[in-house]
Parts: sequence; structure tokens; C-alpha cells
Amino acid sequence: MKLEATVDDLMDTLRADLERLAAIPSIAFPGYPAAPVREAHDLLVELLRGAGVPTVERLDLPDTAPVIYGEIPPPTPDAPTVLLYGHYDVQPPGDESLWKSPPFEPTPIDEAGSGLRARGIADDKSNVIAHLGMLRAYGGRPPVGIKIVIEGQEEYGSAFDDYPPTDPERFACDAMVVADLGNLRPGTPTLTTALRGASEVVVEVRTLDEPRHSGEFGGAAPDALLVLLKALATLHDVHGDVAVEGLRREDWSGTSYTEDEFRSLAGVRDGVPLVGSGSLGERLWSGPAITVIGLDAPSVEHAASAVVPYARAKLNLRFHPRQDPKEAQGKLVDHLRSLTPFGVHLTVTPGDTGPGYEAATGGPAYRAARAALKEAWGEDASFVATGGSIPLVNGLAKAAPGAEVLLFGAQDSMCNLHAPNERVLFSELRNTVVAMAAFVREYAADFGGSGSGSDAAGERRA
Repeated sequence: MKLEATVDDLMDTLRADLERLAAIPSIAFPGYPAAPVREAHDLLVELLRGAGVPTVERLDLPDTAPVIYGEIPPPTPDAPTVLLYGHYDVQPPGDESLWKSPPFEPTPIDEAGSGLRARGIADDKSNVIAHLGMLRAYGGRPPVGIKIVIEGQEEYGSAFDDYPPTDPERFACDAMVVADLGNLRPGTPTLTTALRGASEVVVEVRTLDEPRHSGEFGGAAPDALLVLLKALATLHDVHGDVAVEGLRREDWSGTSYTEDEFRSLAGVRDGVPLVGSGSLGERLWSGPAITVIGLDAPSVEHAASAVVPYARAKLNLRFHPRQDPKEAQGKLVDHLRSLTPFGVHLTVTPGDTGPGYEAATGGPAYRAARAALKEAWGEDASFVATGGSIPLVNGLAKAAPGAEVLLFGAQDSMCNLHAPNERVLFSELRNTVVAMAAFVREYAADFGGSGSGSDAAGERRA
């Protein structure tokens, strides 16, 4: 039986398992009940054991939902080991009135039944199910060794990000598939090869002991909010490009969105231009971005006719994958500290910072992945980057520094992750299972393992 036919036979069961998992509101955020998180954990342990994983353990880390860890030993001494990553926790649903159906009732997205809508069904439960599908395609005996890690608190942040380097033997592998991303657009096989780094900086201004009447004092008394706004205005040039010196920016040569796709995804209103110059890939992935993500100042609703004595802003910096995080943050801090708007000094406080990641793409795992994605989708894979950060990638890479890191999965950029009406397409889930199964086959063959041959999965199940 061909590999694709094997996966097609599995799809009804995989869909049912995805519906069970997506119906669990496993939100690992403060203030939400812990019981659904444990329920999702227990269901996945059951499904992994049913898929033939002989060793399934629970990792308990401080202030962190339990991490599932499983192992299947390599079938032969010369077979490689592949680590599979996903997470079973989800974002909160947000304003439920914006959903077309209850967020934890998996619902068909159309009459054709082309996919399902639910919170977390794309990010990241479909990708966890894709891992299970690959294991089932081989009857629990894939042609490579397997280590599987399914995290329970990725969305909020957890101790797991920094844990792998402290236990390198557990996470040692030859390649890893981080299934927490997906295709640029449905039907376009995509490998994400770079992640921008992220940093936060707080800038604040205090000019007066307390508010003063704007009629009596305005015009000479220094307004803290005006000082802050003048400082923030120096962060970008007239085109909207970041104007902080020393932040790395390069041309982007990979695949990118069209402008129409990006405008639709970002919800940019008609008549409003995009900011910045250069290609979208350069603006989004290989260049810096600075966003004001918070502002402390009097609200319009409660505004008084007074000179503002204090104002504060929180900035989010995204920077080139190869730029040192401390260096990038330092460039922004130095820029702000050099300013004295209207002669007023700013207080600048560096916050958290995390590195980006850029994968090496010339090894056997990438050769196998490119072949596998082409087999699944029928066309060559595109290389893209992402402006978002996935801190655990760096932790896993430090634990297994020689391993190739692959980022792909069943979600796509148009799936509304973290937004109302999140959805996954069954075509993307099915092709991801095919790609993962083909990947381990091709990778084992490249290593001289026992799993080569295009019908390996079907033969194992027959």
C-alpha cells in the first residue's frame, strides 16, 4: 500500500482524535482552571501509548504545566533519532461574541467539511495530531528513533524554554521537527528557516511633581507626554523604517506574502498604506521592527485640563536572527538614552530579551524534508522566516547542538491563530502527516537505516 493511501485510511480516526483534543479548553494561563490542562495531557498520553510509543513519561518543572516526553528506540544502531515537538495548551478564546461557533466546540468551517474551527485547533493541536498520524502510519515502528516532546504551557511561557540544555542526554537527537508553524498559504509547502529575536524596553518621563493647570502653566511647564512622544517619533524615519543605528537589516531572498495577502492577514483598512520600504520579507523577517505595545498616560475619557507630569511606554523590538540579542537591545537603549527632548532626560529600562534563530539548511535532514514536502504537496517547498519568536527552539538547539532543526506543520498563515475563528484545513493536516512520514523514511535512507523505500509505511501497516 502506498504511503498516501495509508495516511488517507487514518484520516477519519485522526479527525476524531483532533475533535476530542480541541474540545478541551486547555488554557495554561493564570486564572484559568488547571483541570482541562490535565485532561488534555492525559488524553495525549493515552493516544501516544495507543500509537505504539513504549516509553511515555511526565516531566514536572516549576510553575509549569506537565510536559509529555516519549521515546521509541532506533530500529537499528545506524538509524538516526528524530525529536518531535508540539504543545497541547492553547490561547484564551478572547471575545467569544466574535466567534461563529463556540470556541471549544469543534465545528465544520463550511458545508463541504474542508476543515474545523476551534480555539487551538491549528496552534497547536493539529500539529500534535500530525505527529500521531506519522507514528500510526508506521504502526509505532518508524524507520528512525523517536523522541517526542509535547509541552503544556507554551503560550504563556514556562520553565521548559530553558530546561533542555540542563538535560542534554534526554534531548539528544540528529534532527528535530518543531511543529508549531505551517505553510505560508494553504497548498504551498513551507519550511521556516529563521526566527527574529525579541526584546522589550521601557522608557519613562517625569517632569512635574503633579499635574498643573494647562491654562496657567501650559507653554512653559514641560509636558511629560509630549516629551515621550517626541522621543518615540525618532525611532522611525519618514518612510516608517526603523531609524535606530546598528540594528541589522538585510535583503530577503526567500518567499514572501503578496501585498494583498499581507493587507488581508493584517486587517489593514482600505486606503491605509503599509509602512516601511523594501520587500515585505525584509520588513517582516530580515530587518528590525519597533512597536509601542503599551502606553501609560491619561485616558481621553478621564482627561483633565492639566499638563501631564508622567508618561511611560513599553517597546517591543524584533531583530535580525543573527544579531546578538544584548547588542540589539543595547542599540535601542543607547538611542533612547542619547535623547533629551526639550532638554528632558529619559529613564530607559531594558527588559527581557531572547535570541532569534537561523537554521542551517544544507544537511541530510533538510534534503529529506524538501523531498518529503514535495511528495506531500506536489511542488517544491518554499523557504520563509517568521517575525515571531519561539524561545524553546534555542533551548532545544543548545541541548542538541549538532541536530538539524526543521519547522513545519499543519497550520497555515491564514488560519487565524490567536484570533477569533481559528481553523485548520483537513488537506493541510493530511499532507503534513504524509510529509512527516515521508521525511522519516527519506532521512533514514540517507543515514543508511532500514526504513527506505516509498512504500515503507504501508508495508509496516499491512
